[in-house]
Amino acid sequence: MTTKIVTDSTCDLPAELVNEHGISVIPMYINFGEQGYQDGIEISRQEFYQRLPESDPFPTTAAPGVDSFKEVYSRLAEEGADEILSIHVSASLSAVMDVANTAAQEFQDIPVTVYDSNQLSLGTGYQVLAAAQGAEQGLGIQDLLPILDDQSSRTHVIAALDTLEYLKRGGRMNAFMANLGSLLQVKPILTMHAGTPGAERVRTKERSINRLIEMVEEFGPIQKVALVHTNAESEAAILWQKASHLFPDQEIPLSIDVTPVLGAHLGPGAVGFTCITQ
Repeated sequence: MTTKIVTDSTCDLPAELVNEHGISVIPMYINFGEQGYQDGIEISRQEFYQRLPESDPFPTTAAPGVDSFKEVYSRLAEEGADEILSIHVSASLSAVMDVANTAAQEFQDIPVTVYDSNQLSLGTGYQVLAAAQGAEQGLGIQDLLPILDDQSSRTHVIAALDTLEYLKRGGRMNAFMANLGSLLQVKPILTMHAGTPGAERVRTKERSINRLIEMVEEFGPIQKVALVHTNAESEAAILWQKASHLFPDQEIPLSIDVTPVLGAHLGPGAVGFTCITQ
């Protein structure tokens, strides 16, 4: 039994891991005006963040079409896959799951199972990696699903935003509240766990960083941790310096500049963690 793993570009797995484990990544779309770009293929993260502050109109993001999924599923079947596990960003955040489900229903060559990671960024990516590693060991989809369910339940993604402006510009929050937050220097902390996005507000950037560290302590023992940021590598390094005492056995962790598909709404300067508890 050959099981192949498919995901979308919001998973934020580094290219070396994607290539090493034979993972197929379907790119999302980033649109500047009428010009669309495939995430990670036609626009780099550096270029995106350079263009973001001055962009008018504000960039939008979109899921790939059904045919993009079917083309990948067909290629994998032709290469010898017996079944496909397609793991994607939470349905609470994106239409990708709907598109993947439609493609899976229309594709009849081999079975395709679509799985909602209930996560974003490396919260999804680490599930994809676990599935690919299990498939390499000969596990089929029915063996992999309980593993993913368990890991999903133990995964938290948290991030402190530098500004509310991009949530406001992207239409992801009430404009009045965004203006009020800016006036009061509110710093939002966004959370994602078990398919449910959440938010907290604190008054200063220093407090937002301290609150991130408090939240990690509240999670309990951590099995795996990674840094996530939006064009803020130096800020992420400072966060790690302040939090590293929580992970005495952890070497410098993976640090990911998250996909522009998410960065368009978070804005530059966001920092946080992906944590998998024990």
